[in-house]
Amino acid sequence: MPGVLTPVSSPVNSWQILDDDMLSPALYDAQIHWARQGGNHAGSHVTAFVWQRVSGGGGVRRNTLRGCGRTGLYRRRFTFGSSDGLNAALMRRPLPAEPRCILLIKSHSAGIGDILRSSAVWVVLKKRWPNAELHLVFLTRWPGYPSEALIQEHHLLSSAHFLPMQEGHFAGIRGVGPHIWRRLLPELRRIVQDLQPDLIIDHEPFGIETSIAARWMRHFCAAPTVGVNQVLGRGRFYDHAGPNLQRYAHQHDLPWPMDYTERDFAALAALGLERDGQRIVLQETAAGRAFRELLLPRLPADRLVIGLNIGCGTPDAEKKRPSVEFLVEVMGQVAAASPHILLLTGAPNERSINQGFLGQYAARWGDVEHILDIAGQTTPSGLTGALAVCDIFVSSDSGPYHMAVAMGVSTLALFNFPSPEHYHSEVAIIMMEHSDVAVAVAIVLENMGRVKRSSGL
Repeated sequence: MPGVLTPVSSPVNSWQILDDDMLSPALYDAQIHWARQGGNHAGSHVTAFVWQRVSGGGGVRRNTLRGCGRTGLYRRRFTFGSSDGLNAALMRRPLPAEPRCILLIKSHSAGIGDILRSSAVWVVLKKRWPNAELHLVFLTRWPGYPSEALIQEHHLLSSAHFLPMQEGHFAGIRGVGPHIWRRLLPELRRIVQDLQPDLIIDHEPFGIETSIAARWMRHFCAAPTVGVNQVLGRGRFYDHAGPNLQRYAHQHDLPWPMDYTERDFAALAALGLERDGQRIVLQETAAGRAFRELLLPRLPADRLVIGLNIGCGTPDAEKKRPSVEFLVEVMGQVAAASPHILLLTGAPNERSINQGFLGQYAARWGDVEHILDIAGQTTPSGLTGALAVCDIFVSSDSGPYHMAVAMGVSTLALFNFPSPEHYHSEVAIIMMEHSDVAVAVAIVLENMGRVKRSSGL
């Protein structure tokens, strides 16, 4: 169980760990302690730790904790002792029968789709414990990302906290340095003391940052922690742990790589909760309703609305952008076969992409009166209103694609290359490299026919 560092009277660089259990949790709390104390030693800041077995006289079992700091390597010596009272206090905490406040920890990517995929877990938790509040703590490397406001408005979350956690390089090691932890740990402590959760779930299978956060917050409440035993020993950082992702996929007969929505359910396996086909969810927000009310007067009531998100306006996402020429041909043939309103969505930096589409469409087909371009007119929250008026949504692999799926809109996703971890079972996937115009047109028209039949148009 976790070790507690207490100073030994002499010498000053000796500390005692009152713990007779495994090394790794003791190491873990050693890191917590050093971050809490500022990690100072002769002007250095500890950034990484390595346990080394050293010989001890008198039959005493000793270990050395070596820290990498700005001034190089130095050592602190720890003596393992035991304390029956302390060990009893640090026994594995049982799971609550009816949690009233569940704190969820996430990190990894701050993209809209990446966070929104966790909403399937939120639904499952709310189904199991309808009266429980869900609070998200997201350690983000991209503070201020557009996804933050949207997720903070999600109807299943009582609160969402996005805490900056920039990585750096310290003594040649990539990771989060002590100056970040000195700011981050007090914020985590404040959150957990305000919420007093009775269950903490760390969904991240990789890295140690969220494990540190979970362990740290555990000190200030009575909640047990739940995590993912991704690598040997990692599960010992938590009170309860689900299987690693590969084992989870094998146990559930899922293909590998499995889709990202399933990843969060590895931790929930420790709670005995299953996905059971639960899709991701999102509701129209207040900003979305306001935008929809402005948009509706511009849309004929007797026409289906097809949303088209070409997207991928940032340099790193450009490789995922579908061919504009291909889309012009497909949507022109669809319009000839079944008249509709084409609603072009996009972020402010994607206006030029939409204008390029409009120019090529006019040159190829002439009439663009049925096309409405709203790129840059909405925030991600406001976009929920635009999605609410769409009968069908055609999109590249981007945030709006996942939003449309979460809102239950009939969605067609355009992929330039295979990416099974980004698929949704409810979505028709069009692989651009293997598809031709006729196939894509047929898929769009088939979905339009299905919508018409269900809506009575």
